[in-house]
Amino acid sequence: MASIINASTSGVGGVITTADNSGDLNIQSGGSTKIAVTSAGANIVGTLTVNGVAPASGKVLQVVSAYYSGSTSNASATYADTGLTATITPTSSTSKILVLVNQAGVGKSNVNAGSGVNIKLLRNSTDLITFAIYASWTNSALWNVVGTQSTSYLDSPATTSAITYKTQFSNPAAANFAYVQNQGDTSTITLMEIAQ
Repeated sequence: MASIINASTSGVGGVITTADNSGDLNIQSGGSTKIAVTSAGANIVGTLTVNGVAPASGKVLQVVSAYYSGSTSNASATYADTGLTATITPTSSTSKILVLVNQAGVGKSNVNAGSGVNIKLLRNSTDLITFAIYASWTNSALWNVVGTQSTSYLDSPATTSAITYKTQFSNPAAANFAYVQNQGDTSTITLMEIAQ
């Protein structure tokens, strides 16, 4: 629940307030929440306007960045989380989210010649793009680190709910270890909400 300030449209109207101890606040009109304020920030439901004017298309409304440097390995063809993740709550359902990823320390160990690293980007549990296929592949049993694999992706999530973007990786040959953030290299992800 949340404390509520409601500009009521029923009965004689007026401002009605109710309180609880959650620390959250909902500002409503006619029983419908228009602004929800929590410890994570403020979420505007519907289209954000200033003096009745929506932000110009292409304007950056907010930016979220995250970093991860924990060395992570995977010896399976099944995708696993790299540990790189970031969450954003769009201010408008028409906004697009520009996702910028630098996945650092990408490599494979020297056990098998036919292995490499696949990396993909997801929104929540939905696959968006595979931006590395057999990265770090060698035709001999050599340890190989290619460094950073990067991508940019313009997403249209069509929501004002919190959404999480993350990367996952696998070894398509499932023959030896694939690595990301090898030796503590730092991967980055940046989310930019773009007005439409």
